[in-house]
Amino acid sequence: MTDYDYDLFVIGAGSGGVRAARLTALGGKRVAIAEEFRVGGTCVIRGCVPKKFMVMASEVSHALEIAEGYGWSFDNAKFDWPTFLEAKDVEIARLSGIYAANLGKAGVDLIHGRAVLRDAHTVEIVGKDQTITAEKILIATGGRPWKPENLPGIEHAITSEEAFHLPELPKRILIAGGGYIAVEFAGIFAGLGVETTLIYRGPNILRGFDDDVRAHLAGEIEKRGIKVILGCQHSSLEKTATGIVNHLENGMALETDVVMFATGRVPHVKDLGLETAGVELNEQGAVKVDGFSRTTADNIWAIGDVTDRMNLTPVAIREAAAFHETVYRDNPQAFDYEAVATAVFSQPPVGVVGLTESEARHSCPGEVDVYVTRFRPMKYAFTGSDERVLMKLVVDATSEKVVGVHIVGPEAPEMIQLAAIAVKAGLTKAQWDATCAVHPTMAEELVTLKDKQRPGSVAAG
Repeated sequence: MTDYDYDLFVIGAGSGGVRAARLTALGGKRVAIAEEFRVGGTCVIRGCVPKKFMVMASEVSHALEIAEGYGWSFDNAKFDWPTFLEAKDVEIARLSGIYAANLGKAGVDLIHGRAVLRDAHTVEIVGKDQTITAEKILIATGGRPWKPENLPGIEHAITSEEAFHLPELPKRILIAGGGYIAVEFAGIFAGLGVETTLIYRGPNILRGFDDDVRAHLAGEIEKRGIKVILGCQHSSLEKTATGIVNHLENGMALETDVVMFATGRVPHVKDLGLETAGVELNEQGAVKVDGFSRTTADNIWAIGDVTDRMNLTPVAIREAAAFHETVYRDNPQAFDYEAVATAVFSQPPVGVVGLTESEARHSCPGEVDVYVTRFRPMKYAFTGSDERVLMKLVVDATSEKVVGVHIVGPEAPEMIQLAAIAVKAGLTKAQWDATCAVHPTMAEELVTLKDKQRPGSVAAG
């Protein structure tokens, strides 16, 4: 048998790669992991975690408005961008350090550098004159923001990665995109007092989400002061002495200080040497894998966003655990992508799990029952706000199972985590109804919805 330097070599120290490396090392295998940037990957360094800090910082302005309705008063309340950035960066560094320390405690060798495949069992650490062999290799390099490089003036735009490190808070920003990253950053900047415009080429934001959710959120974010322009995209960007002029295909020209493109992410596969190792890509440019995360090379696997299956941090972690069970514990496991809950930290936030109404009508064998409610949260009773919560249950009428839950409103991400347990367990609408409500809460609406929505009808506010 060939003697390799390591039993497993992992390329990419994000959430998925770190989990796989630690589990395998704790099982007694020789493991190394390479990271070209900082340990923690997209989620910890330039994604979920710093974004959530920005969301929480930006929500304070709305909380102050609510507080004033309850009799509080605030004089000279202000936000300092440099102070926030410093606190955020200190915390991110701390978390990255914890990830690195945990790798060390597990016995994983951490290599700082860009790893490139030279063949199916060999990687080179670029610029370090270092070559390493491994019996098995795991690719966990994640994804990177995409922007239209052929757009005139695109060099003047930033992506979400640069948004975390802007030297100063702009007065005006235009965000191109309609997905969760775009609407989240629109809420962030608007909440921090930035004049915010969101443009999207599609007919409505959040493509792939339930249509009621999409329409409801579009209206709610406009109430927060975000200007939404749909069915439109850039024709060019022009740098001027006073800002950046956004020339749009509908003839509009808007000047802003910053232009951010949040128009999607792509698997990070460039210059990894995949072809030399026999690793093929699919039609979308992601690493092609089977149900057990094995690539087209027998000894190479891939997990997380680089496979473009379901690009969520908890999913990458579950894929990592399944990889370890399959490869090193003789317990073949494939992650179940059905009924995975997700949240959009827009303002107001979104929480969803299961099927949209449209998906249910196409996949359920018989009729589909829909229950919808829209109401003003109790918290806003004293503020005069006309913001509304949306809650929607999608039910397979044949089995009576709740197959989809969709929430737009305060604490939606917290509620959907618990609702996901019921959906994953296949509980019926009768079982939801038999659950006693907690009063007064918003969540009680999930177990008190009684009236079915007729097709084509609009639920009462």
